Amino acid sequence: MSLEDNAGGNPKQNLLRSCCISHEFHRAAFDNPNKIAVIHAFGGARVARERRNNQSYDFDHNHYGTNHQLALEERSSYKNHNLPPVYEGDECFTYADLLSAVDSISVRLRNVLNGGDDPSSIRPTSGNAHTQNLRHTQICLPSGTATEQSSESLNRETKRIIGVYMSPSVEYIVAVLSVLRCGEAFMPLDTSWPQERILSILSSSNVDLIIGCKYSNERKSSHQLNEAHWLLDCCLCPVMWISMDVILEEKSGHLHLVCPCETRRSKMFCYLMYTSGSTGMPKGVCGTEKGLLNRFSWMQKFYPLHGEEILLFKTSISFIDHLQEFLAAMLSGCTLVVPPLNEFKANLFSLVDFLQDYSISRLIAVPSLMRTLIPAFQYPYSFWVQSSLKMLVLSGEVLSITLWRMISKLLPNTSILNLYGSTEVSGDCTYFDCKRLPMLLESEILSSVPIGVPITNCNVTLFKDGASNEGEICVTGICLSSGYFSEHKIVPLDCMEFPEDSLSDNSCTKTNYFRTGDFARQLPSGDLVFLGRKDRTVKVNGQRIALEEIEDTLRGHLDVVDAAVVSHSDQGKHAFLRAFLVLKENNRLSEILKSVRSWMVNRLPSAMIPAALICTDALPMSSTGKIDYTLLSGSFSLVNDECRYLQKIELIEQIKKAFSDALVDAKVGNDDDFFVLGGDSIAAAHVAYNLGIDIRLLHMFPSPSKLEKALLENEGFLNADHLLDWEIFARSDEDEFHSLSCKSSDIVSFTEGGRLAWTLGDSNVDYLGSSKRLKVSSAIHIIPKDLTILDRYPWQSNSTPRSCAFSRCNKVMYNGNYEVNDLCHQIWEIELPRNSRGILREMWKVHMDSCVDASPVIVMKGEDILLFIGSHSHKFLCINAKSGFVLWEIELEGRIECSAVIDGDFSQMVIGCYKGRIYFVDYLKGNICWTFQTCGEVKSQPTVDERRHLVWCGSHDHNLYGLDYRNHCCVYQFACGGSIFSSPAISEVVDILFVVTTNGRLTAISLKGLSFSKLWLLELEAPVFGSLAISSSGNVICCLVNGHVVAVDYKGSIVWMVRTGGPIFAGACISCTLPSQALICCRNGSVYSVGLEDGKIAWEYNVGDPITASAYVDEYLKLTADPFLPSDRVVCICSSSGKIHLLRIGMLTGERSDQTSQHTVEKFAQLDLQGDVFSSPVMLGGRIFVGCRDDYVHCIVAEAHISAAK
Repeated sequence: MSLEDNAGGNPKQNLLRSCCISHEFHRAAFDNPNKIAVIHAFGGARVARERRNNQSYDFDHNHYGTNHQLALEERSSYKNHNLPPVYEGDECFTYADLLSAVDSISVRLRNVLNGGDDPSSIRPTSGNAHTQNLRHTQICLPSGTATEQSSESLNRETKRIIGVYMSPSVEYIVAVLSVLRCGEAFMPLDTSWPQERILSILSSSNVDLIIGCKYSNERKSSHQLNEAHWLLDCCLCPVMWISMDVILEEKSGHLHLVCPCETRRSKMFCYLMYTSGSTGMPKGVCGTEKGLLNRFSWMQKFYPLHGEEILLFKTSISFIDHLQEFLAAMLSGCTLVVPPLNEFKANLFSLVDFLQDYSISRLIAVPSLMRTLIPAFQYPYSFWVQSSLKMLVLSGEVLSITLWRMISKLLPNTSILNLYGSTEVSGDCTYFDCKRLPMLLESEILSSVPIGVPITNCNVTLFKDGASNEGEICVTGICLSSGYFSEHKIVPLDCMEFPEDSLSDNSCTKTNYFRTGDFARQLPSGDLVFLGRKDRTVKVNGQRIALEEIEDTLRGHLDVVDAAVVSHSDQGKHAFLRAFLVLKENNRLSEILKSVRSWMVNRLPSAMIPAALICTDALPMSSTGKIDYTLLSGSFSLVNDECRYLQKIELIEQIKKAFSDALVDAKVGNDDDFFVLGGDSIAAAHVAYNLGIDIRLLHMFPSPSKLEKALLENEGFLNADHLLDWEIFARSDEDEFHSLSCKSSDIVSFTEGGRLAWTLGDSNVDYLGSSKRLKVSSAIHIIPKDLTILDRYPWQSNSTPRSCAFSRCNKVMYNGNYEVNDLCHQIWEIELPRNSRGILREMWKVHMDSCVDASPVIVMKGEDILLFIGSHSHKFLCINAKSGFVLWEIELEGRIECSAVIDGDFSQMVIGCYKGRIYFVDYLKGNICWTFQTCGEVKSQPTVDERRHLVWCGSHDHNLYGLDYRNHCCVYQFACGGSIFSSPAISEVVDILFVVTTNGRLTAISLKGLSFSKLWLLELEAPVFGSLAISSSGNVICCLVNGHVVAVDYKGSIVWMVRTGGPIFAGACISCTLPSQALICCRNGSVYSVGLEDGKIAWEYNVGDPITASAYVDEYLKLTADPFLPSDRVVCICSSSGKIHLLRIGMLTGERSDQTSQHTVEKFAQLDLQGDVFSSPVMLGGRIFVGCRDDYVHCIVAEAHISAAK
């Protein structure tokens, strides 16, 4: 049933159709008595584990990688052929079973509440009033509240609060429905909470009874209640345990209970949920049955469940979202799957197993969970998830546009809803359907998905300051809770009167609006975009946390004088907490901090425990005498070296604890390798999720000491938002190694005999080495033993001998006075017969949010090999070129279409953007050091003049600018008579700068002396868009759009001119490894080798597709077919259609010395990308880096069958 949604409707009349949850459940159960209502998925969990173990030998035949039908038949053999899927070992309960259990427990519950005995109840032995009779808690409102004092309120019901101490299970569902059937209020008690928190809540709520669970042997749990449980020794109320096994064996009598909705007594609240409180103590929110029903009815009206769907119950009962997770299924006649709690906690990725094996139709999750699960969706079974998962409901955190795009690409057939709300508004009060997002993004620039508009019977408005479209979110309507529970009274919510000017219809009659404390901006479409909060309430992994409560807990420790807690997070990324402590004494710092950590663990949920404890002599104060949290959030200047050491101690202990938890209580030392101890990719995901870091960091830094060092040295690691497709491979320390790729996040390796070993969730794997890297693969691909990656140096080297940078057209710059063509690196020579064919395979890719037309720049400095690139999304990224891990990113004012360059000091990246601004950005941290504004678009790659400490850059405003990168000033501006898209070039021999415009004007500028001057101007026949190149003889090579290639000497004379077969839009590629040749790529699909001295075409090769990017010669790799012939070289060509071609260029020397040498050109390998390519590639040591209009920058590796390698 659903509520009517029109301005003229009466919400009270609408709710009569759904009078109470008990009646709704009775209707669903009565209509579907024999239908499976709940499945405890023990059998499915076992099947998933068996499937993972069996894959070690199935993959030898590429079983799952190539034949989905075989995988489907094997999957089907485990279960019945009916819906819902049921596997051997599953525990199933029908709606008739649940209805009978609710009737039985309701009778027993009413009996115990009335003072009767129950064979399954356990009373405390410490002696108190509860041992004889249960008290009646009188709930009353303080005078002067906004609630109307009607005659109905005078007949207020005496309310009992029933604690439900269970994990998600069929017993929990039965207990909640039974409490509601009796007209009482249930209070979820999360079994994962610390004992002291549970006892504090029990005391605050004055709970009348606790319902626990005794599981069957199959579901044996440490949280089941029995006579030995700690709760019985501490609580002051009776405990009643229930078990479906026992209930179904017993015959319950006829139920003589009147439904609460049939009485005239008001029900002020039906559940009590405790959340983090700003007063320093948890606060109980009194939720109403009308609010829950309204949320359910709204969903049924707009996104209905029809009874055939299968839902998942996996959310912790401490989150308000868990109520709709199971009520939606129970009230609509659907089937609910409950995964084993220990399975989900141990293997986070197992959630995807349940999604696919049980054909889950609808999932509720927080964005951070989906971000963590993205790698698992690359698993071979993901096509089942795509076909079955019809709706994904996200709430609890900001949903970034980047994450939405990633999820949409992985689950193209799944509708995505972004909801907003809180416990005070029954969970949700606004929604946004992401189907509307593409159209909205055409007119709005957003970093996060809007939270949308109100749901039915909710009014939402903004309390604005003046005429601004921003303000505090205020809510009223049926969704509101009754208030906060405090000392047997309901304290009203923080409300304010507001004019009738809201976002929704006027069906709500309340004028008192609840002030949420959240702030939003209203778009012209009416949708709200979440901005954040001004108080100190934050969200960590979807859980609302009041930082004051953590501070209050810390101050309770004997050694702590004062404490301040701050949260660090970027929008849509993981949040983590830091605590600043003032201690009574500093001579036992390590001991005290360990004690403080234990103190918090015993009192706070895990999400509320700070990731770092930082000691300081005093907390900074503002002018008003209050703690200056802004200063704490933005700086670590207060932390001295000793305190940083203490932070280091706490961080490494937290890392070790996360390792130990994931490895099931294994002992972990500071230098122990996580994977050597038995960790796999599933356990790694668990560690990453708990620490709030990118999972790839764990593979890059596998020991606690290494990971701790990386996190302390680069805080940006904690904010990584680039969880992409990847794979993991293991390699030996020997020269010969084997690699393979898969589409899942599972660990793969070869045993000593060369047989492939596969594991997911199993630690019994023999690794040849602990060095692992992460990469992406577009398909499951196993590399035979004789197939080797053609990448050695620089990728297998610990460091480079000198700093250098590589950009398009084989432009190389060294840090120091070195010749550009002076090869200072090692070269890997491989014996490989001609006519052999290689393979191109994707190692990793990074999403750039929009088209990537700029070419990458690779910088080697010490141990670092970094890639720098920008895109049309205005973003500029620094990426670890080995792993694909994003180190930092910044957003510029305009889109980036040209390549960047590093300055001569190797300290700043220089980037031009479409808005005409030139940025100087810190190489290591991404901080903007200086900007210079031109009057037109900047599409020209800057050129570095190291001798004069200048960067030369052209603009669409017809000017060439000389910018001092040390003193951050413009020292030269020259009008060139046309727009400049081509990168300038400098002839160091004669100190002349050449610049060419789009109208064909080539200008030479003398750089000698203190004042620069124009030497000459040459009018070419056509525009020039490609970058200029300088030959070894000092001639400048110009590629014209009309297909001509022209060589001009330093005096302005044309040395030679040659015509190609089509337009040319890219610059000439000149490499010292192909002597006296310039490679020219043409729009007609041909690559030409033109002699630098005479302009003669040595060879031509057509790739079959238009080319608008420059070629690149791999100067780190040589292929040898005959020891008596010169080695062959590998050239990378990218066509506009997205094809990457590798050409093998060889030279056949004539029999006599006077004969002209002949070249051989043959196709070596090819790979098709999913988008057009206008970015010129860079190829180093067998790895290709290129941007693509599929919105990614790609790293692609070349492989070949090799007989011997030198």
